[in-house]
Amino acid sequence: MTLVPLEPEQLIHGLPWPPSVASFESRPLLPGAGVDWLTNDIVQAILGAAIAIAFWLIVSHHQKVVPGKRQFVGEFLYNLIRNTIAREMIGADYRKFLPYLVALFTFILVNNWFGETFVFMFPTFSKVGYAYGLALLSWLLYNGIGIAKYGPLKYLKKTCLPEGVPVAFWIILIPLEFISNIIVRPITLALRLFGNMFAGHLIMMVFVVGGTILLQSGVLLALAGGVSVVLSFLLMGLELFIGALQAYIFTVLTAQYVGSALAEEH
Repeated sequence: MTLVPLEPEQLIHGLPWPPSVASFESRPLLPGAGVDWLTNDIVQAILGAAIAIAFWLIVSHHQKVVPGKRQFVGEFLYNLIRNTIAREMIGADYRKFLPYLVALFTFILVNNWFGETFVFMFPTFSKVGYAYGLALLSWLLYNGIGIAKYGPLKYLKKTCLPEGVPVAFWIILIPLEFISNIIVRPITLALRLFGNMFAGHLIMMVFVVGGTILLQSGVLLALAGGVSVVLSFLLMGLELFIGALQAYIFTVLTAQYVGSALAEEH
């Protein structure tokens, strides 16, 4: 049997094959209505924010001394972010940054889990622009509070010139620290989130679409297709975990950067 390479737009048994970067293109929800900017990923981001807000409003409503299931879930998640992220990474001043960290974690988590939700089946942060947008917000936060506390020149010196470095090394160290702390940090923060969501969703598409095609392609291939579809459900569980882990890591790194911006020189 000869395999003929197919373009991303081609269909086998009515399904797109092979899954590729083209599968991540934005889709207008109302084509021809003059609102082509209203795409699936924009609606997901808006819906993700609404779900995050609604979740915290619901779990914080009518709180009791002995929490019910709803309140318990909210308190568990809140304490997780407060105790293992905000307090550990920022220190005594953690309370003023806790609302941002809670909102950040919840928003990323919801949008990551859209990739395993059958209505959507698309993680919002597999579009790199959204990851860059969140990284920019965190970048503005930790640099802004550092400048507010120390002033622009002292903060830049604190960020780019560690104490105790001999003068002879300044010409090498200052540019490296500036690039690392001011430029590279937000880029790696965004790309880590984007890369995991993009790769995970692409693998899911290969197993689901490829398995479905094989199921329609004869007895032997159908057996392989069945195995592929079963594995896709296992991968879905793994992707749920990875989505939560990436939300946690993004929030941890943001808190760490805030803590380092506020830290006193020793």
